[in-house]
Amino acid sequence: MRGRREFEANVSDPVYLSLWFRDFSGPEMLPHAFAVLQQFPSSALRPGISYFAVHPVSWGEATVLERRFPSGIDAGQATLIVAELIHDDYAYVFEEYWDLWTPDESRGNWVLEPAAVKFIVQGEEFDEGAYQQTGHIQVDFGLDSYFLQPETELSDQTRAKIRDNVAKLVEFSVNVEKNSGTSSRLLWSESEESLAQKLIARLQKVQ
Repeated sequence: MRGRREFEANVSDPVYLSLWFRDFSGPEMLPHAFAVLQQFPSSALRPGISYFAVHPVSWGEATVLERRFPSGIDAGQATLIVAELIHDDYAYVFEEYWDLWTPDESRGNWVLEPAAVKFIVQGEEFDEGAYQQTGHIQVDFGLDSYFLQPETELSDQTRAKIRDNVAKLVEFSVNVEKNSGTSSRLLWSESEESLAQKLIARLQKVQ
């Protein structure tokens, strides 16, 4: 039983930040999205919005617009491009990168590497009101392995880099709450065990 629990603890789960707003009707969607994107600490190595897509009605429908920007564009440009396609039954996906500490096995040290983050903006009529469960804006941070490093030896250096990555996540979440007009937020993962619980268990392990 112990072995099974240890195995489950090492399984990576996606981490999300769900945001809800008091008013998210058509004209208000992009200002809120822009405010959230402005709080994001964009990668120095791969800055700006690298991709966005516009999804009509539900996730099962084909996109009406998709664009990639290898050199990145700023949040203002990205939101202006989709401004003429604002509908309450549409969703808008923006992709941007931030720099997180990652172990470099070949060199035996840590490096800052760009990690993709998706911002999913959902109109209130999109996908039968999916926003009620996942947020008007859902931020997909990718796998929690960036914040736990389960396969890396738990040295003092590993603890420090994990804390740095987690601090960036927490700082962004706090800044969004302060500066984007959100009425409520929730940081969550698909696992029954929260990221905070997994992080505490990870950092308390005895070498």
